[in-house]
Amino acid sequence: MLTVAFPAQAFDTNCYVLAPAPGEECVVVDPGIGIEETLREVLATHRLRPAAVLLTHGHVDHVWSVTPVCGADTAAYIHTDDRYRLHDLLAHTNPGLIAMFEQQFGRKATWTEPSNVVEITDHTRLTLAGLDFEVRHAPGHTEGSVMFGVDRVPDGIGEQVEVDRTTLSGDVLFAGSIGRTDLPGGDNAAMQRSLRDVVLPLPDTTLVLPGHGPATTMAHERGTNPYLQHLPA
Repeated sequence: MLTVAFPAQAFDTNCYVLAPAPGEECVVVDPGIGIEETLREVLATHRLRPAAVLLTHGHVDHVWSVTPVCGADTAAYIHTDDRYRLHDLLAHTNPGLIAMFEQQFGRKATWTEPSNVVEITDHTRLTLAGLDFEVRHAPGHTEGSVMFGVDRVPDGIGEQVEVDRTTLSGDVLFAGSIGRTDLPGGDNAAMQRSLRDVVLPLPDTTLVLPGHGPATTMAHERGTNPYLQHLPA
């Protein structure tokens, strides 16, 4: 699976591009702030055509560029419980953050809702750009946080670590940490349940591509991540 990851211009949010191979359709995951130029370069380099945009949740740093990436036709997929955030993203964003973006990019922040939004729920199965994804609802960071699982791994990665599947974990699970639960829509009790019921059952051979920071594996996180230790029963 062709996999390209690069950070957004704010918060180092990871944007991912996945495709079966160069020259084919692709899926864009979490197009954050200021990613458009780099994304155009990635698409041109690998001759890719976006077939869909997957959103792990509705926070501004993960969805800011979804509308320009989607254009008029490409669908954006988001969990039902975070769908409301796309109606008026600025209304659900801290005004101080908006002011920071405006200062950084030198223009007034505006928001246009994507024209084609598909709501997804737990265990939804999606076949997009020749790849099969399973949605796992994992609330806690936001009400509609999800992880996307695919039974493929990035080209060459299986030769470096023992993995046979990939999970795009958004802001649920990071290398050595987890997503915050103190922001609007966050819920620590829900996060604990998600870690116990959704994250921990993932096989050790799962490659984890998080919303921020480096990739990791479930084997590594199970053995070292302090937030996965001594979870409530």
